[in-house]
Amino acid sequence: QIRESATLTRDVLEQHFNDLKGTLKKLLDERLMSLLQEVDAIEQESIKPLDECQKLIEHGVSTADDLLRDGESAVNGDVGQQNEKLCSFTKKALHIQLDSLPEVPSLVDVPCLSAQLDDCLLTILRNQIFRHGTVASRPPVQLEEFVEKPGGILVRWCKVDDDFTPQDYRLQYRKSTASHFEDVYVGSETEFIVLHIDPNVDYQFRVCARGDGRQEWSPWSVPQFGRTTLVPHEWTTGLEGYSLSSRRNIALRNDSQSCGVLYSKAPTYFCGQTLTFRQVLSGQLIETVGQPDRRDSLGVCVEQQNGYDSLQRDKAVCISTNGTVFVNGKEMTNQLPAVTSGSTVTFDMEVVHLGPSSNEGGSFKLRVTISSNNREVVFDWVLDQCCVSLYFGCSFSYPGWKVLVF
Repeated sequence: QIRESATLTRDVLEQHFNDLKGTLKKLLDERLMSLLQEVDAIEQESIKPLDECQKLIEHGVSTADDLLRDGESAVNGDVGQQNEKLCSFTKKALHIQLDSLPEVPSLVDVPCLSAQLDDCLLTILRNQIFRHGTVASRPPVQLEEFVEKPGGILVRWCKVDDDFTPQDYRLQYRKSTASHFEDVYVGSETEFIVLHIDPNVDYQFRVCARGDGRQEWSPWSVPQFGRTTLVPHEWTTGLEGYSLSSRRNIALRNDSQSCGVLYSKAPTYFCGQTLTFRQVLSGQLIETVGQPDRRDSLGVCVEQQNGYDSLQRDKAVCISTNGTVFVNGKEMTNQLPAVTSGSTVTFDMEVVHLGPSSNEGGSFKLRVTISSNNREVVFDWVLDQCCVSLYFGCSFSYPGWKVLVF
């Protein structure tokens, strides 16, 4: 583990600093090009009037040279042509203003380019570079526990660095045959149920954290493998009145007039586990569009019994949408909050051992805990047979209810 993580850390550092070198060179080249273009622009703009002034002066000097040659020719010419040449020279001289010069900019108005390069940039960069990056020998969070769930794994992690104040956690996983991790949770909780897990297949998990008020994530925890041997919960297919998702773990009460109880495909709920009903789409847990009915219910039962329109019957425990708890069809006095949009309902059961004769003569007892909206009821469910695996079910009279089970 030490050698593997050290090799990986070296590779990450080398890649990061090589990327920084390339980026810094690109930024410096771009800045140099920008300054050179600025020099070119100032040079072209400032030299233009001076070039024009120079051209005017050179034109005046050339005109004066031509006039001087004409004067010399008139003086040195034949006597017969002398008067004519002198007359032409005089007229030409009168039309040329040899005593005028173009306005030349004063020296203080002429730009003198120079480059101002502040050496403090090197100091700033040096200080920033020397503080850039750290090597952590121990990540501030580590994976703590994996709990098998039907078709899922409950992953728990904990903070191991007392000086680290976490703001968010980030959990990733991948199948053992996959090459890349993918995000499965980002938030402030220290546990998360990863669903859609294939049974008896190894998955690798890792977690990191983000410090309070910071943007960068901490180093990853040591990757660990987890798996579940429990098959996922599935609703029974083919019941008119309910539409199922592709994985058959989400049931939607459609607008069919048919009524009845939708059961699980098999008795996959075992005592000692937690059975949870929730809705997975918009963050809501159980969502209803239609109005509730007194027969609506969620719960568990010993066996599938067709012909009923509710789980409020013998050999079943359930909670109705108004929060009433039914045990073997009888209403309990304890009341839970109504099941509405945003609710969570969980069932926990354990076998109560009454002694050597507890399973003789028709008495088998389960300790049942039903939780809804941070409240719970606890009671003993007496059955006439030994039963450690149960069916689950739901019944809704009106369309719009959508329930995920896991």
